[in-house]
Amino acid sequence: MPTLLYYPLVKPPQEILHQALLYWDGIASVVPESREVYEEAVSNELEDLQYRGLYHPVALSALGGSLPGMGRRGGLYGVLMEELRLLAAGPPLPRVSLLDPHLYRSKIAYLLEDEVVRLGLGQRLDGSPYRSVAVPKEVQLLLIGVAAREIASQAIDRSYTPYTDQVSAHETSLRLPAGGRGVGAWRVELGRLLPVPAPGTPTSKVLAFRDRYSDERQRLIAATQTMLGDLCRNWEHPADVLQQMRVELTQARKEYESAAKSSRLAWVSRSVSVTVGVAAAAASALIVPDLAWVAGVAGSIGFNVATREVRPLSQAKRDHPFSYLHHVDQELA
Repeated sequence: MPTLLYYPLVKPPQEILHQALLYWDGIASVVPESREVYEEAVSNELEDLQYRGLYHPVALSALGGSLPGMGRRGGLYGVLMEELRLLAAGPPLPRVSLLDPHLYRSKIAYLLEDEVVRLGLGQRLDGSPYRSVAVPKEVQLLLIGVAAREIASQAIDRSYTPYTDQVSAHETSLRLPAGGRGVGAWRVELGRLLPVPAPGTPTSKVLAFRDRYSDERQRLIAATQTMLGDLCRNWEHPADVLQQMRVELTQARKEYESAAKSSRLAWVSRSVSVTVGVAAAAASALIVPDLAWVAGVAGSIGFNVATREVRPLSQAKRDHPFSYLHHVDQELA
């Protein structure tokens, strides 16, 4: 199963941490390379999960083998440099303030920090031991959001899926570059399939549920991932995909709901949408099945389907072109 790659911050909200422990192999986030700064940024809870093999810190500058071109004019470095220049050439951003979001020292390559400052997109914080550059929120979201998508598309040691709770971060990572051409994508609402424990639930209880109901979890995860993969591969026949997965998803959800009731935990359903990129198709080529049909089939297993256009990846992996948006405060009735 893939690992949830949370962005743009180092520490994910508790609800997304629990989502990762229930429906993913684990959770990851982009962290500073410096050990001193890392210890400041990463919580004790994440360190405990790392000890258990469930949290995977990703240091960009340490991924030279997995991300070709990092530190050179290619790969991830080249993508981010080009994005920064396009941002600087666009409409003026708010004047940089020391109150703006800060980038942790060593979280991105020093050359990228220099480029941010050179382009007038950030201001160095020479007196801070942990933070290096103050940047407008747009720059922070661009750097980490695009980096997360590129990590997911290029990393070879682990399968990552970008996942955020911030709409602006999600849209920044998917939006088309100026003058660029996009590719088609499905947007699927999965919130009713993937409930989470109510706010305030201790992580220890989530871990206990993860272990006790492993079979039910994995069946639901496998069915969901299969459906998304089939929507990507068989994008011309979405109705067939949904029909073929209807029985398996319905049964998997039923078993999981039974496990959730047995746990005596309180559960909520949040809005969780996934964007599934289709590299071979333009957005206009994706045809949503008849809405009445969707209400009868897709609605019965708890999701909705729509289309959109997104930026193409610089080097896409064929098996996992997904990106998630989690609305922590948006509960589904």
